[in-house]
Amino acid sequence: AIPAIPLYLLAGLAFGKGGLLPLVTTAEFIEIGAEIGLILLLLSLGLEYSARELVSTLRSQAPAGVVDLVLNFSPGFLAGLLLGWGVLSAAVLGGVTYVSSSGVVAKLLHDLGRVGNRETPVVLSILVIEDLAMAVYLPMLAGLLIGGVTLSGLGTAAGAVAGVVAFLALAQRVDVGVSRLLFSHSDEALLLTILGLAVLFAGIAELVQVSAAVGALLVGIAFSGPAAQGARALLTPLRDFLAAIFFAFFGLSVDPAQIPPALGTALALALITAITKFVTGWWSARRAGIGPRGRARAGATLIPRGEFSIVIAGLAVASGVGTDVGALSIAYVLLLAVAGPVAARVSEPIAERLFPVASGEQLK
Repeated sequence: AIPAIPLYLLAGLAFGKGGLLPLVTTAEFIEIGAEIGLILLLLSLGLEYSARELVSTLRSQAPAGVVDLVLNFSPGFLAGLLLGWGVLSAAVLGGVTYVSSSGVVAKLLHDLGRVGNRETPVVLSILVIEDLAMAVYLPMLAGLLIGGVTLSGLGTAAGAVAGVVAFLALAQRVDVGVSRLLFSHSDEALLLTILGLAVLFAGIAELVQVSAAVGALLVGIAFSGPAAQGARALLTPLRDFLAAIFFAFFGLSVDPAQIPPALGTALALALITAITKFVTGWWSARRAGIGPRGRARAGATLIPRGEFSIVIAGLAVASGVGTDVGALSIAYVLLLAVAGPVAARVSEPIAERLFPVASGEQLK
């Protein structure tokens, strides 16, 4: 009853450098598979939303998004500064602690039968805002990691953000037309077309010094309608397989010996950010007029961290900036990827005891 992500990370730690049995001969294959897995992971996430939906959600749920950002980015950023890291490394850790795991949360909502609950749209809206924030944060971070906190690096980051904004503005006008143009009743043609475009734009993004993950995310956002629905069904098995390789590859890139020194900090950070994320969900659900039980479920459901936290740390590790960030992040994600689903499960019985409902009273 826990997500598979921690197990993939542990497998990578076990068979990477410093692990139980280093798999040196498979490194090149795994690295390429991990890159494609990351592209598919972000492409699939982008397929869940259209550009119009993202912009509309940003406008309606902006206050919740601001609260989420302040409460959950700040602990990681401040922790990085207290550890003596530079501003850029601290900003990486802030991103790691900020964003919830869309994949883990979506699975929890389905497994716990909460898809139709009143608090679920609130949870989903926060996830969408975080995903949209990632569409801005990732290219900015990639630009700074490549160019550094210099005038050139800031220019690269600003250019990346401007490109994302321009792409979203364009996608609002042409998403339906693009979907109609590329949709095919042939599964092979649809799969190869969308996969090919994702890899193409991810490569272009890399050439202009923007993360390949962002390029894939934007391609997914540009699709809607039948093309997006067909692509989701076709890409899911391939995405799950290669995404597993991505998480395992991140584990391979971290020496297990680096984790024990970071475990204490990761545990403290996990405890603090679990509380801040719970407060985020509680406040947002209360703002939507939902009762205490629904607020508790919303807060607990948002606790898990996963794919985006690993993506952010992976960018830092790949750039050579975040060796310490990688070890701390993997310990942090392991803790919350396991504790989050447990918290989501126990939140309902605890809320029922703390907030009993009088006989005949309808649940809010």
